[in-house]
Amino acid sequence: MHKMFVRVGLLLLLSLPFLTSCGQPMSSGELKKVGLLVPDTINDQVWGTKGYKGMLKIQSRFKVDVYYKEDMNSEVIVERAIKEFDQKGVNLIFGHGNEYGPYFNNLADKYPEIHFVSFNSDAQMENTTSLNFEAYAMGFFGGMVAGKMTKTNEIGIIAAYEWQPEVKGFLEGAQYQNKDVSVQIDYVGHWDDDDKALTFLDHMLKNKVDVIYPAGDGYNVPVIERIKENGLYAIGFISDQSDLGESTVLTSTVQHVDRLYELVAEKYSKNELQTGNLSFDFQDNVISLGKFSPEVDKEFEKEITELITKYKETGKLPNQ
Repeated sequence: MHKMFVRVGLLLLLSLPFLTSCGQPMSSGELKKVGLLVPDTINDQVWGTKGYKGMLKIQSRFKVDVYYKEDMNSEVIVERAIKEFDQKGVNLIFGHGNEYGPYFNNLADKYPEIHFVSFNSDAQMENTTSLNFEAYAMGFFGGMVAGKMTKTNEIGIIAAYEWQPEVKGFLEGAQYQNKDVSVQIDYVGHWDDDDKALTFLDHMLKNKVDVIYPAGDGYNVPVIERIKENGLYAIGFISDQSDLGESTVLTSTVQHVDRLYELVAEKYSKNELQTGNLSFDFQDNVISLGKFSPEVDKEFEKEITELITKYKETGKLPNQ
C-alpha cells in the first residue's frame, strides 16, 4: 500500500547482509546487494520515506551496497530496473507497494538468483515473498480513540480502497467505543489524489464530522493540514504524524515499514525467510499507535495502551 516524490534516482550506500529467501534458504543466504523500487518518491514523508529508511537500516546493520529507483510505475520500467540491478549483483529486491506483486510473479523466473519482496500482494513464485500488514487491529484502536474524542458523534474515513482492513477496523472500533457514533466513509480510489480527498473532506465538514481518518499515505498530509485549519481532529496514518499538530492529530496508526525491512533482513541472514505471503501485526512490533495528543485524556490513553498489550498477548480485541 503506498507512496510519493523525487524522480528516478539511484543511491549507493554501504554494504550489509540482508534478508529474503524462499520457503527454503536461497543458496548460502548471503545478502550481496539490495535494490528498492518505489512507485513515486522516497520524499513523501510517509510510505516512500519509510521504505528508504528501511534500506538505511539494512545498510547500517548488514553492510551491503543498497540502490533505489523512483517512479517505478509500470511493468516495462520495473523489468528494465531489475535487469540493471541484476547486472550490479543485487540479489534482493524490494518492490515498495502492492502493485509489484504481479510484476514480480511474471518476472521472477528470469532471475532465479534474485529474491523479490513486495507488500500486501500475492506472492506465487518460489523466489517471491509478500509482506502483509494485519492492519485491522491498528484501525480498531485508532477508531476507539476517534469514538472517544468526537463531540458531534460524526466521524469520517477518507480511504484509498475498499479492501483496506484498517478501514473496517476503524469503523468497528469507533462503534465499539461509542454506540451513538455515525461513520461516513469515502473512497478516493488512489493513494495520491489530493484533490479528490480534499473534496471528500469538505463534504464531511459540512456534515459536522469532527474526527477524520485519512487512510491514504499520499494525500493524508494535505488533508490533516486542512483539518488543522478547521480546528478539528485527525488520526494519522502509516507514520506518527503528531508533528503535523499535537492538538490536531490525536494519535496515528503506524506501520513500521523500516523496522519490517530490518526484520526481513535478519530472517534472510538466518535462512529463515519464507516464500509466499507473510503477515505481521502488533505482536511483531511493526505496528503500533503513535504519540497521543495532549487532548486525549491520560486515563483513556492508559486504557488503550493496556488493551493493546492484552491484544499482543492474547490476539483478542476488546470486542472479542
